[in-house]
Amino acid sequence: MLKPTADLIVANVEKVIVGKREVIELALVAILCEGHLLIEDVPGIGKTTLAKCLARSMGCTFRRIQFTPDLLPSDVTGISFFNQKEQTFEFRPGPVFAQVLLADEINRATPRTQSALLEAMQERQVTVDGETMALARPFLVLATQNPIELEGTFPLPEAQVDRFLLRLKLGYPTADEEDAILLRFESGDPLADLQPVVSADVLTEMQRQVRAVHVNESVRRYILQICRATREHPAIELGASPRASLGLYHASQALAALRGRDYVLPDDAKHLAPYVLTHRLMTSPQARLRGRSKEQIVEEIVATVPVPVES
Repeated sequence: MLKPTADLIVANVEKVIVGKREVIELALVAILCEGHLLIEDVPGIGKTTLAKCLARSMGCTFRRIQFTPDLLPSDVTGISFFNQKEQTFEFRPGPVFAQVLLADEINRATPRTQSALLEAMQERQVTVDGETMALARPFLVLATQNPIELEGTFPLPEAQVDRFLLRLKLGYPTADEEDAILLRFESGDPLADLQPVVSADVLTEMQRQVRAVHVNESVRRYILQICRATREHPAIELGASPRASLGLYHASQALAALRGRDYVLPDDAKHLAPYVLTHRLMTSPQARLRGRSKEQIVEEIVATVPVPVES
């Protein structure tokens, strides 16, 4: 069972991040599914710190890109240059050639630069000057963005948003949690001393074990019904894609494994649906005018789809 190892990762991240165990576990769900993670919240909440803690805990090669409006696609993927000494063209790999890539403030880059990640996120490969190069496994993109600042930002295209398995929000800490943060960071930054607790090989084996978690036919159909209901809901203009169905399926397997089970329950899918589906949906103009949020609509759908029961 992978639960003891997963608990090690969670406990290691909690040495830095205070009071966000559920968010850490959901982030680990995305990692175990080889999915990508979008962390969206206001500044100063700890989005970048969480991404760094996860990367350091997993013992994977790590690179960070600070997305800015002047960032070019070649700054992400790499460039081919002419080596005058050797009289040949050589390829200089970009930051995307890492196992964990932190795309900090991803919505500050232009759509052209954002699209440089599309092939890498879906196919785990990069094509430069007609040559296709495979990326190391595991490959994970942890992206952060600020939802309230609009000046100098570019909304993520639907094709890219759909490639993120989960979207998470950290939220403000409670008074006690914020007091604990002040004490923890009083004499230094605990992130500087954080050490890996698993290797990339162990993480790859954990990802393989997740795919072996059993999903009963009734639970599989329940997942499909939730996703298909988003395409038929009158308040939704663009429903969940088949990639979303597959994402909810695999995420449910990972959550079951984290909870120490080798089988998926309907509650696993029910719990994950808002995190997997909400960011992929596009509401109708009428729903937006009435102030209906995507979260409310997904909760409504999950509440109306009948839950399978054991006969």
